[in-house]
Amino acid sequence: MSRLRRFVIAASASLTVVTGFTLAVAPVSSATTSGRQAGGSTGHVWARISAGRQHTCGIRSDHTLWCWGWNDDGQLGLGDTTDRHTPTEVGTDTDWTTIKAGGYHTCGIRGDQTLWCWGYNGEGELGIGRYGGVWDTPTRVGTNSEWATVSTGDAHTCGIRADHTLWCWGHNLEGELGVGDQDNRVSPTRVGTDTDWATVSAGALHTCGTRVDDTLWCWGWNAQGELGTGDTGKRVNPTQVGTDTDWATVSAGGYHTCGSRTDHTLWCWGFNQEGELGVGDTTDRHTPTQVGTDTDWATVSAGGYHTCGTRTDHTLWCWGWNYYGELGVGHIWGRLTPTQVGADTNWATISTGVVHTCGTRTGHTLWCWGWNDNGQLGIGDTRTRFTPKRV
Repeated sequence: MSRLRRFVIAASASLTVVTGFTLAVAPVSSATTSGRQAGGSTGHVWARISAGRQHTCGIRSDHTLWCWGWNDDGQLGLGDTTDRHTPTEVGTDTDWTTIKAGGYHTCGIRGDQTLWCWGYNGEGELGIGRYGGVWDTPTRVGTNSEWATVSTGDAHTCGIRADHTLWCWGHNLEGELGVGDQDNRVSPTRVGTDTDWATVSAGALHTCGTRVDDTLWCWGWNAQGELGTGDTGKRVNPTQVGTDTDWATVSAGGYHTCGSRTDHTLWCWGFNQEGELGVGDTTDRHTPTQVGTDTDWATVSAGGYHTCGTRTDHTLWCWGWNYYGELGVGHIWGRLTPTQVGADTNWATISTGVVHTCGTRTGHTLWCWGWNDNGQLGIGDTRTRFTPKRV
């Protein structure tokens, strides 16, 4: 059974023209993996954080890269397949700028705008020109040095280059690459010919992105309405969501999507069996639906079956499934509407995995909570936490 199929089953989801060109190149591996570990609350300054399925990666202020958690497929990039329960340095490079942890793989961008991926490659999600294998150290994707951003889904990856072109690769059975068909790609493949992509977010089996004119576009799997197009039919090309031109951010989760607008309102749509849309019930939505009436949302992150967001006053709010304490509210009962996590007013960023969550505070400290069977919380053990625990 494939790794992707296991995720689909766990979610209880019922589940040939190529535009542009592909780059097939031999992979180039990073030469070193330091394995230096950090234990406990060491006062390190964290700049970026990304929670994946059962692993987590982060970048510190000195641009070093650290990963921890599940490592069966080399997704930590440490040169082996051994789990880590505390942050462990990936190589010795000090030029990492962007990191995204996916289902069973991880990708990151360096200061020279080169793109690197590692982990499982059964669907071509590493973009290194071939299928299969476990790549347990960072491996360069192509020869381009113009990558601006990257986003990892469960088994596919998308990125935007400096010229605002969009490229996707990996699993494509549901059209989540947006390249007009349902064939997998093993190298970055250009999505259309447009040169105005601003952001991209890869979910489990769908993808969404915004353009420089603040329009919103989604494509891929749509059985629960996660594309926001008003129906449940999949799309193999980017399809505009409504006609609004005020979308600021978008986050594609397991089978739901959330986004914020320029007026700081929050909107969610798609699968809602666990209340992950935050609209007060468990009914799916096929078009963007406003979450409450507040106009102070700053960031949002859609996870597997839960969602978290920060407000302009730096408070943190989570909702949806909570069986493993991933909401951080001190117990395992789910929430159908946004619920404040503690009383702190110093949250800066948030990243939701499938069933764990991590965030940074304004002082650049790192905190994680939720499921911890593989050490993905980075706190030195494998015990689940129901409230934020400092890493």
